[in-house]
Amino acid sequence: MPAEPYSLPTRPVLSVLAENWWLLLLRGLAAILFGLLTLIWPGVTLLTLVLLFGLYALFDGFTSLFAAVRGRHKSTPMWWLIVAGLVSVAAGIVTFIHPELTGLVLVLLIGAWALVRGVFEIVGAVRLRKELRGEWLLIAAGLLSVVFGVALLVNPEAGALALAWLIGAYALMLGFALIWLALRVRRRLSQPPRRG
Repeated sequence: MPAEPYSLPTRPVLSVLAENWWLLLLRGLAAILFGLLTLIWPGVTLLTLVLLFGLYALFDGFTSLFAAVRGRHKSTPMWWLIVAGLVSVAAGIVTFIHPELTGLVLVLLIGAWALVRGVFEIVGAVRLRKELRGEWLLIAAGLLSVVFGVALLVNPEAGALALAWLIGAYALMLGFALIWLALRVRRRLSQPPRRG
C-alpha cells in the first residue's frame, strides 16, 4: 500500500510550489524563449532587445504574483514572491513606457532587476531548505541572478552585442534551472521532509 502523502501543514512552502509547479515551468519556458531569441538574433536592435526584455519581465512578474495569490496559506508568508513579482512587473512597465532608454540605462535596469530578483530567489530557497532536498538549485539560480546583476551594474558600458549574448546565456541558464525545479517539486510532495 502506498505511503500517505505528508500533510500540507508540515511542508507549507513545498506544498504551495508543488500545487503551482506549472507556473515555475512556464517561467522557465519563458526565460528559455527569451534567451533563445536573444542568442538567435545577436545583432538585434537595442529597441527590440528592450521590448523582448519588457515582455519577459511582465510575464515573469505576473506568473510570480499569480503563484503568490494561489499559494496563500496562513503558515506560508509569500511576501518574497509578491515583492519579486512586483519588481518584475515594474521593470516590464518601465521598459514599455520608456522604450527609447539608452543602452546604458537599459543595462542598469536589467542589472538592478536581476540583482533584486536573485536576492528574493535566495530568500525563497532558504524558506524551502527544510522541505525539499535539492533547494541548492534555487539558491544557485538566485546567486546566478545576483552575479549577473552585479556584473551588469559594475560594467554597464559593455557593447550591445556582448550584452545580448550575456542576457541570452543568463536567461537560458535561469530557464533550465526553473524547469528543473518545477519538475522536482512536482515529484517531491509525497516524500518525507528533510530533517535538520
